Amino acid sequence: MKFLVDAHLPLHLAYQLREASYDTIHTRDLPLENRTPDGAINQISVDEKRIVITKDADFVNSFVVAQRLYKLLLVSTGNIKNSELESLFLRNIEQIVEAFTMYDFIEIDRALIIFHTYSRFNNYRYILIIWSMGL
Repeated sequence: MKFLVDAHLPLHLAYQLREASYDTIHTRDLPLENRTPDGAINQISVDEKRIVITKDADFVNSFVVAQRLYKLLLVSTGNIKNSELESLFLRNIEQIVEAFTMYDFIEIDRALIIFHTYSRFNNYRYILIIWSMGL
């Protein structure tokens, strides 16, 4: 599983995902670093089959409407300490990775992992909430 961590998330999260044996880059690893345009991130996602991990809701439009991403993990935790965010990921990464074998768009908040699915033919979108995480 390959990830691309967006600029809105800590560099240390990418480091921890690498330590857990996931092929992970952060936007800081790219030539334009955190100034890399969303379009370039979208293209890297598709070309390298990387799941974009972001807090930026603009990527939802890129994924759902324009279908410009390989896969998307949206972080909807609001303001959260970096250490809490990293802990949340590490506690749930195996379930998230497993879910990406069936879903292309997953959202994580402080208590839930939300699996989004939709029809690409009529853009009808529905949400399945499957996992409630223990806090």
